[in-house]
This record gives sequence, C-alpha cells and structure tokens, in this order.
Amino acid sequence: MTKASEQFRALLATGEMAVAPGVYDGLTARLVEQAGFPVVYMTGAGTSAARGYPDYGLLTMTEMVEAAGVLARTVRIPVIADADTGYGNELNVTRAVREFEMRGVAGIHIEDQVFPKRCGHLDGKEIVSTEDFLAKIRAAVAAREDDRFCIIARTDARAVTTFEEAITRANLALEAGADLIFVEATQSFEEFKRVPQLVKGPCLINIVKGGKTPDISLADAAEAGYRLAILPSLLSVAVIDACESALTQLTQTGLPPSSAEGSSLRARFQRFRADEWDALRTRFRGDVVQTDEPTDQKRA
Repeated sequence: MTKASEQFRALLATGEMAVAPGVYDGLTARLVEQAGFPVVYMTGAGTSAARGYPDYGLLTMTEMVEAAGVLARTVRIPVIADADTGYGNELNVTRAVREFEMRGVAGIHIEDQVFPKRCGHLDGKEIVSTEDFLAKIRAAVAAREDDRFCIIARTDARAVTTFEEAITRANLALEAGADLIFVEATQSFEEFKRVPQLVKGPCLINIVKGGKTPDISLADAAEAGYRLAILPSLLSVAVIDACESALTQLTQTGLPPSSAEGSSLRARFQRFRADEWDALRTRFRGDVVQTDEPTDQKRA
C-alpha cells in the first residue's frame, strides 16, 4: 500500500485543490473517507472537545499523537494533523514530528503561537518571535525520516500584528523548509484572495464556521489558488446539532428512534469493515490453513 505521505504529495501535485473535512475520532474519519474525500484533517478543536476541553492547548503531545494514530489506522487516505505549537522548543518539535510520523500520519502543521495556545479564530492570541518560529520549522524539517512527510507552517500573526507580518513569516517559513503555508484567520475577502498571490509557495485555507474569515465557498478558495482546504468545524457542529435534536426529541416524546428509521445495526458495523473481521473468524480454522501460496513455495 502506498504510504500516506506519498499519497498526500501526489494529491498536491495534481494542481487541484484538495478538500479535507475536520475529524476527531475513528467514526468521523471513516465517514469522511466513505463520502469520497481524498484526505482527512485532524482538527485540534474537535479533538480537544471530544476529550472535554476547549481548544486552549490543554491536550498534551501524547494525547494528540494517539488521536492521530487512531485516525491513520481507521482510514486508507492520508491524515493531516494539527500539532499545535510543536509542544515546546526545537527539542519538543523534533520528538513531535517523529511521533506523528511513526503513527502513519501524512503531515502536520506547527504554528507560531505561544504555548498554551488558543483557537486561531479567538481573540487574545500571542505569538513567539519570528526567529523562534523559524527555528521550530527548521527542526521539524530536519526531524522527519521521510522527506515526503509534509511540514505545514501556520502563522497566527495576522490577528496579533498585521497582514504584512503574516505574509513575511509565511515566506520565511518556506525558506526554512516548510512544504505548505497556513496563514490563519485572514480578516477580509480581499486578504483571503491575496495570500496565494503573495506567498511564494502552496497555501492552505482554513474554513471555520463563525470564524474571523468571512464565509467563503470551496469554489472561491480554488479560484484564489489554494491547494488544500480544511473544514475543522464541519462535522463537530453537525454532530452537536444532531445530538441536541435527538436528545430534545427523546425528552419531549419519551420515544427512542424507530428501528425502521435510519441505517441498520449491521450497516453501522459495516462502516468499519465488519465483513473483513467476520472473515477472520473462520479463515484460520480447520486441519489445513487455507492459502493461495503453492505448496512447493511454502516448503522453500
């Protein structure tokens, strides 16, 4: 099977914009894969919320890495993960890159906020110096064993200083070896369009419901020249709304959903390749283990 990092590089090489809905567990990742999307994005906000915390940098590197590993083993498409600030200095970044890479993740993004950070679309963010940011990017590039593992440099400078400063940091991150640039929270449609024009490398756009960036469409993003669009809040918002609706209905009616409605129990299991696991129940039973390999080759 092709490595996830190679799959993702091939996706970027097409020249078309890839779309990665945000996921935070095996269920949401599998749904995205079955919907036909070519890549999934592990949202830091969703991963934090799934563990009972706001997106304030409260999860450790170990928790984030393990969450990414669950996604990578669940789907057969590339996983791009939020690695926050790299969890410290260059030493911590080095370990983070190695840990994410070991889990089969295709790439991560590292940002220039102080740690603990906060969601890129909240007020009150703080950023580290340009030199500290670039040192982390250089460390991340040097730490990877697979050159195809994607290092995405994210700058939150727009909300803290100026749009021009964000562009400067983005281009310096490219010089430091970053593969993809993530300018977070542009504050107008005009700024959103200018990023791919001013950044001297491929760019990622973050589409967040209710965020700092005005509502944009995928067509807008593709036309502007972005190479990857992530939608971190797409499924988490849908899940919250659907769960609240189901709970309200149960509270008001006292009636659980009818078995005639929605997918069957078996169909839900099959989303997670239940048929493959069922085949293993009997595959190794009997006097002779069934194999497609000729007897003489087995003896050899």
